[in-house]
Amino acid sequence: MRLTVSDPEAMRDLGRALAALLRPGDLVLLSGELGAGKTTLTRGLGEGLGVRGAVTSPTFVIARVHPSLTGGPALVHVDAYRLGGGLDQMEDLDLDVSLPESVIVVEWGEGKVEELSDSRLEVRIERALGGEDPPADDAADPRTVTLTGLGERWAGADWEPLRADRV
Repeated sequence: MRLTVSDPEAMRDLGRALAALLRPGDLVLLSGELGAGKTTLTRGLGEGLGVRGAVTSPTFVIARVHPSLTGGPALVHVDAYRLGGGLDQMEDLDLDVSLPESVIVVEWGEGKVEELSDSRLEVRIERALGGEDPPADDAADPRTVTLTGLGERWAGADWEPLRADRV
């Protein structure tokens, strides 16, 4: 599925809508250049999942766990940007232990965590303009978000709830 997202608020809205499709055991891999909106989308996921704590970039701590305030799954937010290796280097994070009862979102996870699950949702965010010097106004730089569900979990997924007018 491919969507155009007009601004940061629409990216958060998309995250909130996507949260309604997620369940414990889901692995979500986010990719896109710096500033594409990966953390903004994850912030919306956290709001939609009803988790505790502000969802911010975990770049320097590598991973943050946000417990549910509503009895749903916790959100484990990982930033693999600074990690050079694959799953072996991430082993200390115990993501395989957290996965069954959590939703794990990994920014920059391509080539690093795919082995965690046979099923995963890959989300690629691309800036229309891209490049080193993005415009100061995000509205002048919409994003294209491509969602690809892999594995049995995502076979036949209903993506229609994500096609809201606000996105």
